[in-house]
Amino acid sequence: MKLTMIGTGYVGLVTGACFAEVGNDVVCLDVDAKKIGILNDGGVPIYEPGLKEMVARNRAAGRIRFTTDVDMAVAHGDVQFIAVGTPPDEDGSADLKYVLTAARNIGKRMTAPKVIVDKSTVPVGTADKVRAAIADELGVRGVALPFSVVSNPEFLKEGAAIDDFMKPDRVVIGADADDERARASMRALYAPFQRNHERMIFMDIRSAELTKYAANAMLATRISFMNEIANLAERLGADVELVRQGIGSDPRIGYHFLYAGCGYGGSCFPKDVQALQRTANEAGAGFEILDAVERANEKQKQVLAKKIVARFGENLAGKRFALWGLAFKPNTDDMREAPALEVIAELTGRGAQIAAYDPIAMPEARHLLGANRLVSYADSLMQALDDADALVIVTEWKEFRSPDFATIKAKLKTPAIFDGRNLYDPALVRDQGFEYEPVGRPDLSAARRSAGGVST
Repeated sequence: MKLTMIGTGYVGLVTGACFAEVGNDVVCLDVDAKKIGILNDGGVPIYEPGLKEMVARNRAAGRIRFTTDVDMAVAHGDVQFIAVGTPPDEDGSADLKYVLTAARNIGKRMTAPKVIVDKSTVPVGTADKVRAAIADELGVRGVALPFSVVSNPEFLKEGAAIDDFMKPDRVVIGADADDERARASMRALYAPFQRNHERMIFMDIRSAELTKYAANAMLATRISFMNEIANLAERLGADVELVRQGIGSDPRIGYHFLYAGCGYGGSCFPKDVQALQRTANEAGAGFEILDAVERANEKQKQVLAKKIVARFGENLAGKRFALWGLAFKPNTDDMREAPALEVIAELTGRGAQIAAYDPIAMPEARHLLGANRLVSYADSLMQALDDADALVIVTEWKEFRSPDFATIKAKLKTPAIFDGRNLYDPALVRDQGFEYEPVGRPDLSAARRSAGGVST
C-alpha cells in the first residue's frame, strides 16, 4: 500500500519504518528540514533500539523516503497518517494546531479519495475537527471527493517500540460503523502484524480516542499508587519490594508498572494525564484520581533530593555527586519530564556539583542543561565517581545493575548510594559498608533493633 506519514517524530518514524519493513511504500513528511536531512543522510534524529538499522534497510530497498515536499507527500499516500506532536498548551490541554494544519494541507491538495488516520495522541472529538478542516478546504476548492477519518492510537513503549509495533498486543481502530472502505483499508494494512491471531479491535472513533488516554492514565496511576505505598512503607518499616511481589501475584493486579521509584516522566504520561484532566473538566465530570496522581508524581520527583539533603545538609556547596541515568527510562535518549532534571535542579540549586553519566542521553542533557555550569559529563559510570561524595541513581539502565561495589566504595568520599530505582538488594549493599537509601525499603534490621526486637 502507498502510505504517507506526516511527522517524523518518535511515533511517525517508528510507524513508517515498521510499515515499510512489511513491504509498504512509505513517504515520511516533516516540515523540519534539518530532521529530514539527517534521515536522508542515513541517520535518525532519535534513539530507539533497532530503528536506525530498520530505516537504513528499507531506505536502501526504496520502501521508505523522507521529504519536506507537502505536495508530493499528499499525492503519494492512499492512506495518510497524521503523526505530529500534540504538546500541552498553557492550560494543560493538547495543542492541536499541528494536527489541524496537517489536515488542512491534505484538504488543499488531495485529488483522489483518501483515508486519513489520526495516529497522534489527541483528545476526544479531534477526528470531528480533522474531518471539518479537510471538508472546509475541499469546499474552498469547490471539489467533492470522498475521504474517511480513522483513529488509530499508538501503544508503543520507548525502548521497545519496534517489538511493540511488529508484535502488537492489540490494534485499536476507531472508524464509522458504515465506513467499510476505511475498515477494509486498515484490515489490509495491519494484516501482516496479526498472522498468529486476531488483534484488531474496532470501535467508534470517540471510544478509540479515549482509549489511548485511559491506557496511559491507568499506567500512571499504578506508578503513583506504588510510589505512595513506598513512602508509607518507609514510615512503617515495611519493604515495598515485598509488597509489590505480594500484590503482583494476584492475577487481577499483575506485576507490570508496580515498581516504586522517583517518579514517571517522558513524552506521554505527564502530558496525557493533564490532557485527560482537562477533557474531564471541560465535560463537567472532573477526574479526582488523576488530580492526585499528578500531585503524587510531582512530589515523588523530589524524593531523592530530599534524602540527599537530609544526609548532607541544606547547603551542598563544595559537594559533588555522581549521577547515573539522565533519560526518563532506559533504552531511550528522551529527557522530557525526566526525574533527573528535578534532581539536578534541586542539588545544583543548593550549590552541589553533578558528574552525570548516561549511556545514550548525554547529548540531549548537554542541550537541555548547557547553561548549568555545575553539571559535567563522564565518559563512563565509574569515571563519574571520581572525587564524588555519593552516588545517585535515577535511571535503571542494565549496565548499572551489577556494578563493582568495591570500586564504587573506594572511589566515593562517603560510601553512600541514593537509589531512585531500587536496583540492589539492601542487605547485600549495606553489608559491604554502604549507606544505602532506596525508595520504600528501610533498613529493617536497624528498625527491629531500634524497636527492641531480637533476631535469631
